[in-house]
Amino acid sequence: MEENINYTLRTDLALEAQEMNVKDDPKSSDSDGVEVHENEKNDIKITYVTVDEAGSERIGKKAGHYVTLESLAIRKQDRDLQVNLSKTLSGQLRKLMNECGIKEMDRGLIVGLGNQNVTPDALGPLVTEEVYVTSHLFELHPETVSEGYRPISAFTPGVMGVTGIETSDMVHGIIEKTKPDFVLVIDALASRSINRINATIQLSDTGIHPGSGVGNKRKEISRETYGIPVISIGVPTVVDAVTITSDAIDYVLKHFGREWREKDRPSNALSPAMNPFERKTLSEEDHPDDEQSKAVMGMFGQLEEAEKKQLIKEVLTPLGHNLMVTPKEVDSFIKDMAHVIATGINGALHPGVEDGEAQTYFK
Repeated sequence: MEENINYTLRTDLALEAQEMNVKDDPKSSDSDGVEVHENEKNDIKITYVTVDEAGSERIGKKAGHYVTLESLAIRKQDRDLQVNLSKTLSGQLRKLMNECGIKEMDRGLIVGLGNQNVTPDALGPLVTEEVYVTSHLFELHPETVSEGYRPISAFTPGVMGVTGIETSDMVHGIIEKTKPDFVLVIDALASRSINRINATIQLSDTGIHPGSGVGNKRKEISRETYGIPVISIGVPTVVDAVTITSDAIDYVLKHFGREWREKDRPSNALSPAMNPFERKTLSEEDHPDDEQSKAVMGMFGQLEEAEKKQLIKEVLTPLGHNLMVTPKEVDSFIKDMAHVIATGINGALHPGVEDGEAQTYFK
């Protein structure tokens, strides 16, 4: 990622890139090359982001279509909501495949990017273990394949630090040999918001840069590279220390802002901060004004967001503390997310997979 005088938060999500652009330039609109549409169904927020060439220059994301699913199904460990999320993912993936011109019986290659020995980066390999692989059955025992299944192969290329081989080159070699009609890539991403970690799934027809989430950008895996449609599915599993520090300071300010707003409540009322069993939700409405921010944080409280993050980066980086951080529950989160994505992929690629199979999968 290009460094400049203002710290740019690292994010792989087009939705976040657009949000940051709007925050920096409130006058920007959909007519500037980025169209955003939202809807919500079954406690799942779905956001469609369409980026053209002008929008690509503005938000730094490749031109194409992005679909973002936001849900707390994984973090709440809600099995029913996870089933709904996998079905929603399946429907959105089918829609994106149709838009890419992928036909019902086209051959597919699933690529699980990441390092299985590093839990936050193990999403891709875990998904490939649970998708329905059928190419060998079509070649060796076609009579055993039921209606509604297509030829699918899958592999996990590992990471360049382990193999010494460019991931894109490995994928290219497999494509040359197996001749798939499309590629589906799964990878772990980085977010600029702690609220979206393990709570967001992004689908895109723009492909992916392996390692870009942690600053190790490699050759891209995309339609332009291979000449066939490439759809990516990514989940943010890490966030950098600058973001965490900045968000923590922001939450402190919002906490005091809410306390000031509620100072007239009855004296016997239990403060939300004192109730250990109630999860507090802070919003932009709770943010104090400039004078109040200065009273709490002094000069630091008056800095613009970009200036604040740049200062934090300048302090943490020389100390070696600008770490990539993941939740302590990441082991169970990654396993559950892999289940959700694998089930969604199976339902999208194989019309023969019934909803009942997805239900059984989570029991």
